[in-house]
Amino acid sequence: MKFIIHNSLMNLPFFLQWFNHKQCTSSVNCQAVELLIIINRYTVFSSCKVLPQETLHILDEVLKGLLSIALVTCFLCTLTVRRNLLDLSAEERRRFVNALHQAKVTIHPDIVIATRRREEIFGPDGNTPQFENISIYNYFVWSHYYSVRKTFLGAGQQSFGGIDFSHEGPAFVTWHRYHLLQLERDMQNMLQDPSFGLPYWNFATGQNTCDICSDDLMGARSNSDVSLISQNSIFSQWRVLCENIEDYETLGTICNSTEGGPIRRNPAGNVARPMVQRLPEPEDVAQCLEVGVFDTPPFYSNSTDSFRNTVEGYSDPSGKYDPAVRSLHNLAHLFLNGTGGQTHLSPNDPIFVLLHTFTDAVFDEWLRRYSADISTYPLENAPIGHNRQYNMVPFWPPVTNDEMFVTAPENLGYSYEVEWPGRALRVTEMITIAIVTALVLVAIIFAAAACIVRVKKNKDELHQPLLTDQYQHYSDDYDGISTPSQSVV
Repeated sequence: MKFIIHNSLMNLPFFLQWFNHKQCTSSVNCQAVELLIIINRYTVFSSCKVLPQETLHILDEVLKGLLSIALVTCFLCTLTVRRNLLDLSAEERRRFVNALHQAKVTIHPDIVIATRRREEIFGPDGNTPQFENISIYNYFVWSHYYSVRKTFLGAGQQSFGGIDFSHEGPAFVTWHRYHLLQLERDMQNMLQDPSFGLPYWNFATGQNTCDICSDDLMGARSNSDVSLISQNSIFSQWRVLCENIEDYETLGTICNSTEGGPIRRNPAGNVARPMVQRLPEPEDVAQCLEVGVFDTPPFYSNSTDSFRNTVEGYSDPSGKYDPAVRSLHNLAHLFLNGTGGQTHLSPNDPIFVLLHTFTDAVFDEWLRRYSADISTYPLENAPIGHNRQYNMVPFWPPVTNDEMFVTAPENLGYSYEVEWPGRALRVTEMITIAIVTALVLVAIIFAAAACIVRVKKNKDELHQPLLTDQYQHYSDDYDGISTPSQSVV
């Protein structure tokens, strides 16, 4: 169980203590107790874990001895199930779409964002903190932008783009896992529904169409502009955050809460790149799950035989690095051909959520199949922010990569309902099957031919003319004929 104590002064969280205690043992019925303790100007938050009543009592007494507690509220929460969006009922789909829009327009109750760099964070007079409120969903967008933004080196200098805290390294799967988990918990709190779960989009269809791009789901294509979303969808009203990338890089500003133009999306419409006009195949996922090593040096986008680099999409589905390849996660983004295909903007398109929950489902299945422990995650020599014990930027309170390198049902309070595709046969396996099939076929043909010959012989004997003296009777010499040995086919 994790207890995080926040200082509410100026809405800036201040980390004081962090306790860990894990006792969630059932992946089927993972009940948990969550403590919310308001302590004067402090708030203690906890993750969803099972704790015995005796442990809760001891912790309660310890906290009472350290701090003056104003309120203690305990409630039960159950395992969240993330399901395929297409498997939801019409009512469940409507509820999910409405919840996303509510998150888009609801101010985040706990978090504000910085709008200037550290050197200018207190404003020109040194007494005006440069922070703004932001909606729940727009914070989801902003935190992703912040993780990939270039580093401003000063006026007149080109910003440094060599640091990416959430892509092209081991933390790709752990960073995006917490990113989704934070949004899901924020929406659960917003809806006052601890069972709410983010669905997923199984993008591994091999199709050249977007099967969730309909007006009752994520929005169909507009009739007036193929790159826009239909006016019949609520998402046509959404406006994009963090699109003034040139200003951020040349002026040293940071994306604020100001929204800009509409979401752009034209699935399979990039005619200049035929390779991104079709989604990944189901067998691509099966092949990816057979890559048994989590990551390999140099722990970057050119790693080969790396599960992480394969599911991210810089290697082909078998794990072999190929600079010309874009597969799985990367291919799904590029297929969308618009806002969702631009790294710093991609979460503005809500399909991002569904694309990444499926990617996380693949990651969780890999962890389960290989019983992977934290030793398989690199401790050092990965890009900045990607080593095992590094904090994931910009999340607060601090969360390290290793905390997310665990199976979700037993440790994070959610699970997936997924039917995984079977693995495609290898060439050697196909050749072996073909040879065996050919041999069996030859044997069947030979046996059939032998039967035909035997039947024909018997038929000829039945139709012989009546025996006369010129023909030797079969029985006359029967006893003198030795029994022939039988042949084996």
